[in-house]
Amino acid sequence: MVNGVDERRATNPRHDPTRRDRIIDSCLDVIAERGLAGTSHRKVAAAAGVPLGSMTYHFDGFDELLRAAFTRYAESVSAQFEERMQEASDVDEARAAVVTLITDVVLGTDRDLVLLHELYTLAARDEEYRDLTSSWMARSRAALERHFDPLTARLIDALIEGLTLHRALDTAPHDPEVARIAIERITRVG
Repeated sequence: MVNGVDERRATNPRHDPTRRDRIIDSCLDVIAERGLAGTSHRKVAAAAGVPLGSMTYHFDGFDELLRAAFTRYAESVSAQFEERMQEASDVDEARAAVVTLITDVVLGTDRDLVLLHELYTLAARDEEYRDLTSSWMARSRAALERHFDPLTARLIDALIEGLTLHRALDTAPHDPEVARIAIERITRVG
């Protein structure tokens, strides 16, 4: 016993309570680095630092692992989105929050862009993933509707999706000012 921890349990992989979470996080890392086509049980296990057999212990198959990983990703981004919109106390703060979400949360990193578009590709082909993205979009619009009418919320949500696509595919550097101007124009009254 060291510092109140039984060393045998701490080093015994059968009693590793963080292993499943580590596998899910590693799956997202591998997808971000290699794309979905370059992701396999073996690569995820290596990235997570777990034996290959752990994959089948924690997940019935590769699809279950992908669903768990993309669900975690979508819930994480949705939670950040909801938090930012909830913190805004008026429409001006809500506009600024949306710009921050576009430039720092949704479009903030190449990793997020790859994960987002890999999920979109899956959702285009598989109804279960479409349910996941549909739920994610509904949460986003509900958060936006705290400050904007439903049609404006839908337009902002579509703008966010469109800007992610442009950011992922455009060879020119991303200009955060574009998001600010677009949000201003979409939410302009009258």
